[in-house]
Amino acid sequence: MSSTAGLHSYTAARQPVVPMGGTDSAFYKECLLILDGRALDRECLASALVDHQLGMAVVAASSIEDWGVKKASAPPLVAILFNLGGRKVTDPTTAGEIARIASEFKAVPVVVLADNEDLAQILAALECGAKGYIPTSVGIDVCVEAINLAVAGGIFVPASSVLSVRHLIDSGHRDTQPLSSMFTLRQAEVAQALRRGKANKIIAYELNLRESTVKVHIRNIMKKLKATNRTEVAYKVNDLFAEGMLTEK
Repeated sequence: MSSTAGLHSYTAARQPVVPMGGTDSAFYKECLLILDGRALDRECLASALVDHQLGMAVVAASSIEDWGVKKASAPPLVAILFNLGGRKVTDPTTAGEIARIASEFKAVPVVVLADNEDLAQILAALECGAKGYIPTSVGIDVCVEAINLAVAGGIFVPASSVLSVRHLIDSGHRDTQPLSSMFTLRQAEVAQALRRGKANKIIAYELNLRESTVKVHIRNIMKKLKATNRTEVAYKVNDLFAEGMLTEK
C-alpha cells in the first residue's frame, strides 16, 4: 500500500506541514506554530489540524529554539499553540514558559492546549498572556475554530469555564453590600483600572500612589470580591458595572 494514499505529507523534518498538492510552504501565506516537547504528540496534532482544514501551514517544534531553526522556510507566523499535556499552568515553571512565549511573540496570539479544564488553570493562562485556552476534551473541529478565533483577535475559553465564572459572580452578588461599604473611593478607582487591564505601575502613576499602596488596595479588593487573582477581579468588577453598582468615571 502506498504510504501517501489518503494521507497528508510532511516535508523534510525541518519544514512546515503542508497538504498534499502543495509543493512547499508557499502553498499557504500564514502558519501556525505548535510547541510541544513530545514528538509524537506534536506531529499527530499537526497532521490532524491540517486534515481538518485549518487553512494555514503548520510547523511542529519542540521549543522556541527549534522554531528558530525552522522559521526561515515557513510562511509568516500568525498563531502559536502551546501544548501542555497534563502540566498545570499554576506550576511556576509552566507559567513562566507561557509568559516567556507571550512576551517574545508579542504580536502573535498564544493559545494554550491542556488536559486540565479547571477554571483556575484557565485564568492563570490568561494572566500569563495567553489569548485562549483549549481543553483536550474538545474535538479537533473546535480546536481549529479556537485557533482561527485567536488569529482574528478573539479569545477562546471553554463554555464550562464561562459558566463557572458566572457562578462565581452570582455567588458574590448574593452577599454584596452597598457600594459605600464595599469599596472606598480609592479602591473603586483601582478596581476600575483593573477592569481596564492596567498594570500596577500605570495605576500608581495615574492615581499618584506608590506601587506598594496599589498592591494593598488590590489585595483588599480581592478579599471583598472573594477573588483569587486579577483576572477574576476584572470579571467581577465588569459585572458590577453591568449591574449599575459601579459607575464609569
